Amino acid sequence: MLVDSWTGQDALDARHASPVMERIARLRDQYDLHMSVERFEGLADNPADERFIRR
Repeated sequence: MLVDSWTGQDALDARHASPVMERIARLRDQYDLHMSVERFEGLADNPADERFIRR
């Protein structure tokens, strides 16, 4: 599982153009791996969540 977080679309586009993602694509082809992508938009901070979050 690969989980990444970006500050915006420009950062995501740069990540997709990076050597790391190129290597992941080669490994996917080499081992016939199947991938899916899910995009989650951040939620506004909720004070009720603070007791669960370590910063």
